[in-house]
Amino acid sequence: MTDTRALAAMARFLSPHCRVTGMSDGALIADWKRTRFLGMAAADVRKFTEGTPEERAELVTVLLRAGCARDRRKQHVDAGVGGWLRGVHLLIRTLGFGRVLRLLSLAAPDYARADVPSVEEVLRLKRAVQSHSRGSWLVDGDCKSEAVTAFVLLRRSGLKAVLHVGVREHPFALHAWTVSAGLCIPDADPRGHAFEPVLSIDGGGR
Repeated sequence: MTDTRALAAMARFLSPHCRVTGMSDGALIADWKRTRFLGMAAADVRKFTEGTPEERAELVTVLLRAGCARDRRKQHVDAGVGGWLRGVHLLIRTLGFGRVLRLLSLAAPDYARADVPSVEEVLRLKRAVQSHSRGSWLVDGDCKSEAVTAFVLLRRSGLKAVLHVGVREHPFALHAWTVSAGLCIPDADPRGHAFEPVLSIDGGGR
C-alpha cells in the first residue's frame, strides 16, 4: 500500500472534485467532474514527500495540465505592491534596517509551495516593485525597501526567496537584494558595482 503521508501530500494539491486512492503499485486519482481516472506510479507518489522541489514541481505541473490540481499561484496586484513597499520603507526609517530584518519571521514565513517560482512570476514582481519605488518620492529607489518588500511578498505567496545584504569597500557602501528564480530584486550589482554578501536570510528571519 502506498504511504499515507505521500497520499495526503498529493491530496493537498488536488482539485475539490478529485479524490486519490492508494493502490498496491501507486495511486489512482478519480476526476469525478470529467468522469475519468489518472494513475500514478508508487515512485511518483513518494516524490510528494521525499522528492526535491524540482521533482514535486514537475508532478504538480502534470496534475495541472490534466486538470486535477488547483493552481495555487497568487498573482501580485501592483497596487498591493505599492502599499507594501511604502509600509516597509516607513518601518525601516522608524525601527532601523536591522530590527526590520529580525521581524521578518513574523511577516515572511518559510516557503511552503512544492513548485518552484517561475522566472515570469518573479520578473513581474520585480517590475512592479521597481516601478512603484521609482515613482514614489517617499521610497525613491531605496534598495533596502525593495529587497525586503520582494522577500516578504514572495514568502507570503509560498515561494522560495533569499534576502542578501552586501558591502563594497571602495568606496564603502551597503546594498540589499532578494534572489528568487535566479533573478535579483533589485539588481545585485547596481551600476556595475559588485557587493560581497555579509548576511543572507533564507528562512523566516534566519
